[in-house]
Amino acid sequence: MTEETGTTTEKTSPGLKRAVGVPLLFAFIVGDTLGAGIYTLVGTMASDVGGAIWLPLLIALVVALLTAATYAELITKYPHAGGAARYADRAFGIPYVSFLVGFLMMASGITTAAALANAFAGDYLTALIDVPAAPAAVVFIILLTLINLRGVKESLAANLIASIIEVTGLVIVIVVCAIVFASGNGEPSRLLEFAPDVPPLQGAFAASIVAFFSFLGFEAAANMAEEVRNPSKAYPRALFGAICTAGVVYLLIALGAVIVMDPTELAESTGPLLAVVAASGVGIPPGLFSIIALIAIANGALLFMVMASRVGYGLAEADLLPRAFSRVLPGRRTPWVSIVVVAGLTIVLTLTGNVATLAETTVLLLLLVFLSANVSVLVLKKDKVDHDHFSAPRFMPVLAIIASIALLTQQSAAIWLSAAVYVAIGSLLFLAARAGRKHEERANA
Repeated sequence: MTEETGTTTEKTSPGLKRAVGVPLLFAFIVGDTLGAGIYTLVGTMASDVGGAIWLPLLIALVVALLTAATYAELITKYPHAGGAARYADRAFGIPYVSFLVGFLMMASGITTAAALANAFAGDYLTALIDVPAAPAAVVFIILLTLINLRGVKESLAANLIASIIEVTGLVIVIVVCAIVFASGNGEPSRLLEFAPDVPPLQGAFAASIVAFFSFLGFEAAANMAEEVRNPSKAYPRALFGAICTAGVVYLLIALGAVIVMDPTELAESTGPLLAVVAASGVGIPPGLFSIIALIAIANGALLFMVMASRVGYGLAEADLLPRAFSRVLPGRRTPWVSIVVVAGLTIVLTLTGNVATLAETTVLLLLLVFLSANVSVLVLKKDKVDHDHFSAPRFMPVLAIIASIALLTQQSAAIWLSAAVYVAIGSLLFLAARAGRKHEERANA
């Protein structure tokens, strides 16, 4: 038996075991959201907004919560269908739109991995060993690719441990900053000092684009929909709780970092939290903190490369990308073509971009995905299902759409050009897949 949904046909089956409750789901989303972004982008925000780093983080938190309301409705309404591409398919039933949303997700994973590869090869690594940045980043990507090729079990087995380590690093930063503040050695007055050459409002919105990068990850929660007990109640609690928890942690780090360190010096570092720990004088060994940061960055980069390669495989399986993307390694059953393509593009972007530019490109791509999800939830309001689900008030997705558009208007022409290149490449691949499918249909007729 099948259930028709838009342009795809979904098979009805017993499904996966619903074994995940609110605490585990909360931990999963916190682990995904409290990622490597905050380790790398505090300095970039400081260059835009001076000491008022807390302001763009608050703006980004509000946008994330509004979009989370949309995902809470869509996930609980359609607990067997995950991801913005599926929701767009249900709402519009247009294959190209569904493909484009999925492809933008894939592209965002590649761009994020490239940004994190550059961050890995920066100050955190040079605190341990003095090596050229570009070769180090390329070797880093190759090693992650080999892990990805070996298998998803191996790729994700260390995720929990790595997540605990990266959260420990953030707690260390908060604690050392609290010690400095309590001792009276910090400068709280910096928190209200904006960058001297940037208008405060302009700087806040520019920095909020980068800040939003730190909240990405909750979209992945849609992929666990079929394994959650009572998702209608569990998802909203876990989703909003996790994003608020991440927001509190980020705000504490932003406040502490500026109190401990001059924003101008913060902006010059590619390992800003390492610089904060060193400036605190508390005595945390720089090498130890660098290792923690590198684990956090590597964990984030690996997860995004795994995600991007699996999205590519899924699009090929749905005949929306050329069939080559669905080829798998014998024995390992990993999508090797998709993995290798993701790795190659990641290396190219790593060598041609920098952390801030790549992060802004990721945010633009995902804002377009979130825009799609917010429009989809409004279209699907009329679609009735036979079970209880979370329902976001209409004003929330409307505000999320407005906020997303506002952030999109802050992106530079160069970032938009990067996104246009992705869309052009994706469109060509989509057309190639359609042509290949038509050729097969004629050959089999």
